[in-house]
Amino acid sequence: MKLYRFLTGPDDASFCHRVSDALNKGWELHGTPSLSFNQAENKMYCGQAVTKTVDGKDYDPSMKLGEQ
Repeated sequence: MKLYRFLTGPDDASFCHRVSDALNKGWELHGTPSLSFNQAENKMYCGQAVTKTVDGKDYDPSMKLGEQ
């Protein structure tokens, strides 16, 4: 089974740590990162899709993807 997550957050070290944590838990980058500027907050935000193949499980929409 293949799982998909889209990580988002402010463009700072905390976002990079979240992506690094996912990579170290077996998730793989999927596509290129995205950037968006929030004019109201005067802040840049990042997004990165990650995927992971998990054996022997059936997909359940209630599963917590970050715990896989």
